Amino acid sequence: MSESVRIDVWLWAVRVYKTRSAATTAIRGGHVRVNGDHVKAAYAVKVGDEVRVRINGFDRILGVRGMLQKRVSAPLAAEAYEDRTPPPPPREFVAPIVTRDRGAGRPTKRERREIDKLLGRG
Repeated sequence: MSESVRIDVWLWAVRVYKTRSAATTAIRGGHVRVNGDHVKAAYAVKVGDEVRVRINGFDRILGVRGMLQKRVSAPLAAEAYEDRTPPPPPREFVAPIVTRDRGAGRPTKRERREIDKLLGRG
């Protein structure tokens, strides 16, 4: 096996992105960092590097454990990286959305007070 692989190839091979072009686009957009630095798609990632990928507004932190040139099955891909992502924070309680029957018109003053109380405005 080789000692280093392009970052876009590695991200595609370990199944972070579905296509290599999607990985390249994310790298160009600044969503990928290696050891804290923004890199280009041709950057050679090595064993021991820390890759930080921003997906859907959340950072995913991966430690490089193995080099992959080709896309492999999910269990084999999981062996090539160590997931160091911290668990997500607990979800806060969200008040249920108040729905009105269609055609019921505007809420009365009393109903508006109840809605404000539910949403924590008053």
